Amino acid sequence: MARKDELGRTGEQLAVEHLEREGYEILDRNWRCAIGEIDVIAQHGPTTVVVEVKTRSGVGFGHPLDAVTPRKLARLRRLAGAWCAATGRGASALRIDVIGVIASRDGVVIDHVRQAG
Repeated sequence: MARKDELGRTGEQLAVEHLEREGYEILDRNWRCAIGEIDVIAQHGPTTVVVEVKTRSGVGFGHPLDAVTPRKLARLRRLAGAWCAATGRGASALRIDVIGVIASRDGVVIDHVRQAG
């Protein structure tokens, strides 16, 4: 497994643990369809939350949150609709969050942006 893939999996696990500590119920992980993939789908109270996770080992190539562009957010909105249709779970309240994880030798920093798009 490539180091980048391993870092990404580690970041997603750290993000899931963060969400669970915050009271989110994890509904699905790495859900895929023809138009892409959703990293994490969670329930937070009455709201279904689609979570994009970006992980870096440092900020030399920018903060991980910088990688989530308006185009990526638009794709996540389409993916959220596809997930709801595929699973039969209607979402009366739906939002997109982004979690940036920096996992370096100095430790781990998690930035959680709610309602990113």
